[in-house]
Amino acid sequence: MNLNVSGHHLDVTPAIRSYVGSKLERVMRHFDHVIDAHVILSVGKLSQKAEVILHVRGKDIHCACEEADLYAAIDLLADKLDRQVLKYKGKAFDKPHEALKHRPASS
Repeated sequence: MNLNVSGHHLDVTPAIRSYVGSKLERVMRHFDHVIDAHVILSVGKLSQKAEVILHVRGKDIHCACEEADLYAAIDLLADKLDRQVLKYKGKAFDKPHEALKHRPASS
């Protein structure tokens, strides 16, 4: 998985980069078909915002979270993203369609 972390009005330190990487590892445990992830961290006057765009096969998953603390925003972002990835995985891989030739003949 390619991980791209960028900051808006924020310098991305190696500590923040490694923290984001460790949080996104949880997503990789559930679903390993992730192509790349683009994380944008931004700072406002009263809130810190974390966004991620996760590129998977056939879809882009977008998630955003806003908190007073940047690390709390990253934690909430990881939770939301984990739920969305599990939902996508369930929809995409749970019910394979049966081929027409294997279906019983209808009368």
